[in-house]
Amino acid sequence: MNAITIVIGSMCILAITYRLYGIFMANRVLRLNDQVPTPAHELADGKNYEPTNRWVVFGHHFAAIAAAGPLVGPVLAAQFGYLPGLLWLLIGAVIGGAVHDMVVLYASMRHKGKSLSYVAKKEMGPVAGFCTGLAMLFIITITMAGLSMVVVNALANNPWGTFTVLMTIPIAMAVGLYYRKTGNLKIASVVGFLFVMLAVFAGPYIQDTAFGHFLTLDASLLSILLPVYAFFAAALPVWLLLTPRDYLSSFMKIGVFIALIIGIFMINPVIRMPALTEFTGGGGPVIGGPVWPFISITIACGAISGFHAFVSSGTTPKMINRWSDIKMVGFGAMLVECLVGVMALIAATALHPADYFAINAVPEVFQTLGMNVVNLPHLNQEIGLALEGRPGGAVTLAVGMTYIFTSIQWFNHLAPYFFQFVILFEAVFILTAVDAGTRVARYLIQDFFGEFYKPLKKVDWMPGSIFASALACFLWGYLLYSGDIGSIWVLFGVSNQLMAAIGLIVGGTFVLKIAVRRRYMLTCLIPLAYLYVTVNAAGYWMITNVYLNPEADGFSVLNAVLSLIMLALGLIIMVTAIKKWLEIWYAPRIKSDIAG
Repeated sequence: MNAITIVIGSMCILAITYRLYGIFMANRVLRLNDQVPTPAHELADGKNYEPTNRWVVFGHHFAAIAAAGPLVGPVLAAQFGYLPGLLWLLIGAVIGGAVHDMVVLYASMRHKGKSLSYVAKKEMGPVAGFCTGLAMLFIITITMAGLSMVVVNALANNPWGTFTVLMTIPIAMAVGLYYRKTGNLKIASVVGFLFVMLAVFAGPYIQDTAFGHFLTLDASLLSILLPVYAFFAAALPVWLLLTPRDYLSSFMKIGVFIALIIGIFMINPVIRMPALTEFTGGGGPVIGGPVWPFISITIACGAISGFHAFVSSGTTPKMINRWSDIKMVGFGAMLVECLVGVMALIAATALHPADYFAINAVPEVFQTLGMNVVNLPHLNQEIGLALEGRPGGAVTLAVGMTYIFTSIQWFNHLAPYFFQFVILFEAVFILTAVDAGTRVARYLIQDFFGEFYKPLKKVDWMPGSIFASALACFLWGYLLYSGDIGSIWVLFGVSNQLMAAIGLIVGGTFVLKIAVRRRYMLTCLIPLAYLYVTVNAAGYWMITNVYLNPEADGFSVLNAVLSLIMLALGLIIMVTAIKKWLEIWYAPRIKSDIAG
């Protein structure tokens, strides 16, 4: 199998499904009508609710949802071979992820851009609303801490990366101010993008100066500074920092993967990893569990992600200019993220299997595999870094992309620059999700604790915004600084997929309520059935085989307790939903006021 075949086939499948299934969801299931004003127009306040150009919203939404998942997940899943990951990416994204993001975004907009917990409360009752809100608060805290750990590890003692990330803040604020004053998106985009690229390429020269030494920060200090930054990103108006920063960074993200696609077409690397490996039954050096259910849990965001529900019911529904933009933003951004996951999978599987496992497994485990590295010693020398025993996926992706880029004759002497740039690219990719996720956590806290103190529910109330932002940053910042979360990726994966199941439950309830034909609910019910069984199987496996197993490397009572809480909340929400579905099924039909 060669890479070009996979890329062309994946792009064709995604384009066709966007054209056919996306239109079916927009016109037949949700019946979007642009004659009705969106919440961004009805509640425009210049801070949280702001009608925004659909390309800007797409850039913000894509930047916010596409974090570590589509980069790291497919790389880790390559342990099973290229075929399981590729199939789940394409099937999961089309049938599950794109539908999930679209219906959650729609349901939130029908409730004036409120959070998913609010929608659950209104559509399924107070018990479902409370459990959804509690689950979302737990999951967003775990997610922000886990994503931030990746950023801290990427920027620790890395002045080049720290400088570039730091410079994106004033650049984004300048772009936001200029666009708000003039409305000229083209000039703002071009100038902002050029300044971001200038900061990237200035990094190597800055790191050797006194300022570069000042920016050489250790992990502990970064663990404090990152939540402080996130506090301002969550408290400031969306148009000033969050939206322009995400929009500009999306150029970098999409640009890198366009460059990777071009590189693949130029050299057509052979996929060296077999379609299936001997680890599909479990016991692998990267993922201990079997291919099912862990292919879905590991890939996570590249196919379907509960984290997307936070964005789709957080910042994005308050910015949509027209109802028809939901298809491009909700459905389309998920398919682009799927393509990102496919590219990451190719970058990992283009490496020799022995080199892949040498990087992604700890040395003691790799020695038991009986494999001999092939190209890794040469890559170590070219990059100038010992790459063995660096598990987690990020380094493997950087090495795989560097291997593809430097196979082009013009770039074969730039390996260290490509490697460091991709590491930086991953950090920026993830940090944009931290920005949006923290703001979503702020909305969740205001909505959740607003039940006890009503003024907190007002998102434009400054004291409430400051309190909620500070509390959100403290919660995940504490976990980040203390490092109390072990086996973070699988814990994140289980909670993430459970959140996706909850999103499909809420979205499916809304579809059943407003759709012309009840059978349209199957668009949500089919992926929900698979996902709910999968996440419970994975959670049970991790609790019994890892978290409560003293002999396992990932032994953690905290993780076991968190997993049990999440699964219990999911069960309560599912039971409540089934009761509500039966009630709606036998009730008279309600005509949607959004229908055309």
